[in-house]
Formats: sequence, C-alpha cells, structure tokens
Amino acid sequence: MIRLDKLLANEGYGTRKEVKKLIRDGFVEINGEVCKKDDRKVDEENDQITIDGELVTFHKNVYIMMNKPEQTLCSNESTKYPSVLEYISEYAHRDLFTVGRLDVDTVGLLLITDDGDFAHHIISPSHHLEKIYEVHLQEAITDEMIEGLENGLEFKEFTSMPAKVEAISSHLIHLTIMEGKFHQVKRMLHAVGNEVVALKRLQIGNLVLDPSLQEGDYRELTQEEIADLLEG
Repeated sequence: MIRLDKLLANEGYGTRKEVKKLIRDGFVEINGEVCKKDDRKVDEENDQITIDGELVTFHKNVYIMMNKPEQTLCSNESTKYPSVLEYISEYAHRDLFTVGRLDVDTVGLLLITDDGDFAHHIISPSHHLEKIYEVHLQEAITDEMIEGLENGLEFKEFTSMPAKVEAISSHLIHLTIMEGKFHQVKRMLHAVGNEVVALKRLQIGNLVLDPSLQEGDYRELTQEEIADLLEG
C-alpha cells in the first residue's frame, strides 16, 4: 500500500504539491469513484486509478544500467563535477540513488535504482556478488603483484578478500573482487607496488555492461537481469 499523492508523484504527474491539487480538485478516480483525499492508501497492484480519465500505470521501482562517464559523481548533488543523475533527467521525479559508488574518474557499469533492498543485496559482501574491473596499469604486472592481490591485502580499516586476476597484457588486467570499499582497486594496486592509470567496471555478478551503451548512455534492466542479480 502507498499514499495516493506519493504514487502519482512517483509516476511523474507532478510534484507532491501539484498532485495534491489534482486530487483535491476531483480529477482523480479510484475504481471509478472520485477521491479527494491525497493521503488515501491505495493498492498499486489491484486498484484502478485514473487522472481525468487516463489510466495510471504503476511502476513500483526503477532499475537502471548506466555506462558511467568519466568526471561524474555518484551523488545526488553536483559540486565540481556533475552527478550521474543529471544524465537521466526524465526520472527526476523518482527518489533515485546509485548502487554503491564509482570514483569520479572511473567509468563503466553503474546501477541506479530507488529500491533500497535491491541496492543492499548488490552492495553487501555477504551475498558474494563479484565485481569485475578492467584495470590499466602504470607498471607491468608481475607474478609477485598477482600473488599479493590474490592472497588478500590488509589495510587500516579492512582486509580485502582474495581477488582473482587475469593478465590480459603486461599493463592490463581484469580484477575480480567481492567488496567495493572506497578507492579499493586503486589502493590494492598501490599496495602491491603499482598504480592504476584507468579503471572501468565491466560486470556485477552475471550482469555484464551492455556493449551498445556509450559512456553516459543507460537503459532499464530487464526483469530477467533483475532476477538474476537477486538470485546471485
């Protein structure tokens, strides 16, 4: 159950103030009867709601895959750099947030939603969802560096779980980790004596970044993709 005014605002029929006026002015019907109470609780799945005769289609939550561009923030506010949410302005009426964060200069797979339970499932290390990164390195990768990454590294506030390393070339690896700590990939490479030149997230669980998405592009996840992430 959800408040009528919140539902209509979430679906883009105006601000909370604007939809309250629509309701109080008698433009909204629930199951064929005019409703002028903006705080009325409605059943999103079973109640039929119309505005001036137009049927309201309810979308409970939004799940978006973005190819995050460089020099953008995973934040609801813009400062020196723009927020990634500015790229999806048609969803501005919904309370969206990023699922975890990528650094300002990191690109690639980013999930955006308004579903807190979904976000927690993706972020929590206890669910063992692997995150795969394409890591361009300043120095050539060595066996000793790979061994250090794969054994786990101790930092002041946490110890990283053992990573998986696939050496693509001397200066390019695919790094798989379970966590998503602040600057974690950069800190891990620094700890083994290397530095990250460029970083791109390729995959979360079984969800691979859609190759058709250019940086800054996005699309909604399919129901199959959402289910696969939750089952993972």
